[in-house]
Amino acid sequence: MKQAGAGLGLSVPAARDQVAGWDTWRRARHAFVPAPARTFGQWRAMTPLERSAFDLHRMATHANLPLLDTPMSQRVDRLLSARIRTNAFKAKPSTRAGVMISGGGYQGKTETTCEIVAAFEDSWRALHHQVHPDASPGTRDLWVPVAYVQTPVTAKPKSTCKAILNFYGAPTKNMDLPDLIRQVAASLTDHGTKVLVLDDITRLRMHRADDQDTLDLIRAFMSMNVTLVLIGVDIPASGLLREGRLDAASGQGVLPPSRHATAHGLEATQTERRFDLVELDRFRYDTDEQITAWTTHLTGVEQALRLMNAPPGMLTSGRMPEYLFARTNGVVGLLERLIEDGCTEAITSGAERLTENLLDALPLTLAGASRDAEAGEIPAVPAAPTRRPRAGRRRNTAFDDHGPAASDTA
Repeated sequence: MKQAGAGLGLSVPAARDQVAGWDTWRRARHAFVPAPARTFGQWRAMTPLERSAFDLHRMATHANLPLLDTPMSQRVDRLLSARIRTNAFKAKPSTRAGVMISGGGYQGKTETTCEIVAAFEDSWRALHHQVHPDASPGTRDLWVPVAYVQTPVTAKPKSTCKAILNFYGAPTKNMDLPDLIRQVAASLTDHGTKVLVLDDITRLRMHRADDQDTLDLIRAFMSMNVTLVLIGVDIPASGLLREGRLDAASGQGVLPPSRHATAHGLEATQTERRFDLVELDRFRYDTDEQITAWTTHLTGVEQALRLMNAPPGMLTSGRMPEYLFARTNGVVGLLERLIEDGCTEAITSGAERLTENLLDALPLTLAGASRDAEAGEIPAVPAAPTRRPRAGRRRNTAFDDHGPAASDTA
């Protein structure tokens, strides 16, 4: 029996906002090996050490549930993948249209986007036989098709440039803003970057002058021959698009030119900055189609669980789909947290199955260190239901035979 973690693909979480961390995550993102399915009999036949290791493996499995496709994520995948690939093959110096991915907190925006752009990088590297196609003769430039950067909490033009340059490990000391912008442009070009992802973009507050300048600078990045992907919470309501207009013909948001557009020698004729806006929404539970989509997703989750007393349809039969929706409001991140905590409790308690009573005792708390509540990154969590004892069901006595009616003269 393997020790827990040995050969399972488990490792220290990589810092994806740095080149080495991103590459480590990209290569290993599908490497985790879930625990095999076992019966109670097989579990009892193990030695105590084997049982302990197997239980740890099961907990690791529940802590690393697979990223499942949903109708909403598939819509994002279709749009983003097509946009990235179209832009990657453009030879003209025109501005590349970008993509804004909006949605609520804990709805899987970051993981969905990272999976899509990592899949693009895999295919782009394979297309070029793992060799940087635009490397300068006589040099060995590090090839970085995708750059993933988190927007600084207090974003300013300088700090945003430095966050991008920190991804590449490029120097930033003693540089003024024009130098930083030129260094960003040089890094994107020299490393063959085709996609620049800026996560948590709605940390920008449009009532602050520094944040307005930062957004203006970000628009300039679109002229650097990359696909700019912005991820944020409720982008339409954030103010990021308030200066733009919607192009009815293309369905794209069109933003005015950036004042920084000539800071590093860009052509002044590039006057438009276009974005496709796509929503990664939560599940809904109003129509038959929506209920079916939710239940299908629960089926996928259930198949990934390793509980030894779990009946068929544990998450999809009876009231459970409706209960899970009420606890999570259809937010996939909240569902994952509830299921993970529930499986841990089911294993440690010996119940080995998920029930409403077991889940009722588990509050959903989202005290995440890297989440900005003011930017909407922490969603409202539905309160756990308060169960009342069910009153005994009253029997229908309408058809009871009470015998002959009493006489008035008796």
